[in-house]
Amino acid sequence: MPLVTSQKMLSDAQKNGYAVGAFNVENMEMAMAVIAAAEELCAPVMLQTTSSTLKYATPEMFCAMVSALAKDSPIPITVHLDHGSGTDIVEKTLNAGYTSVMIDGSQLSFEDNIKITQQSVAMAKAFNVPVEAELGRVGGKEDETESAEASGTDPQEAVTFVKETGIDSLAIGIGTAHGFYKGTPVLDKKRLAEIRAVVDIPLVLHGASGLSDKDVQDCIALGICKVNFATELRVAFTDGIKQTLAEHPETFDPKPLGKTGIQNVKELVANKIKVCGCDGKA
Repeated sequence: MPLVTSQKMLSDAQKNGYAVGAFNVENMEMAMAVIAAAEELCAPVMLQTTSSTLKYATPEMFCAMVSALAKDSPIPITVHLDHGSGTDIVEKTLNAGYTSVMIDGSQLSFEDNIKITQQSVAMAKAFNVPVEAELGRVGGKEDETESAEASGTDPQEAVTFVKETGIDSLAIGIGTAHGFYKGTPVLDKKRLAEIRAVVDIPLVLHGASGLSDKDVQDCIALGICKVNFATELRVAFTDGIKQTLAEHPETFDPKPLGKTGIQNVKELVANKIKVCGCDGKA
């Protein structure tokens, strides 16, 4: 089917107490693996690219690739801009055909975050595309976005932010971090519950790579409707390539390398879909 927006996906997840898995992809093979896993489990799915990834290949190329895969797929698929670094990349992805975008103004002041998010929402509205934004900071490094320390989202600021910007979903800071954790993460689940009590749009969990399945499921039970996975997929794909080269160092054709990477990513994504509870929800 054609690409769909994330609006109904996340609304259904919110109503029915599960989360949609959102997976960052870097190439054709990773996109194929994510969709193959979602199809087998009959799950809605979001494929994401960051601003950094879109310097490696254009938004048009990534969108066309995911669009071609979605065309023959029976499940709903969204292509999403993750951590949009500014309104310029938001505009480029919208024009390229992305069906969901995120503007990340979390490094800015509260007022400037509202301003850049309002601008992004205005642009996206012309395309009937939903917008995700971030309030509070997720620690660690996600391509070009880096925070030395995580900063928890203030529930009352979240109420104002949602009202002032008109966003469709909100990524919040509750102690998660991008990349792999250096220690055992301690999530502020009480803060999540407080935000859920006063904010009525879907909430998003970033930095899920490395979290325990129980932590992810606890957050979903408390109101998270979308969970992002990135670093683990990259590791799974490159580990597949390393494995093939170690076993068959004479390999020069990239296709066998891709096949092992695809299988690794597919198995990982299938597990995460089940953890999110979105299997059978397409």
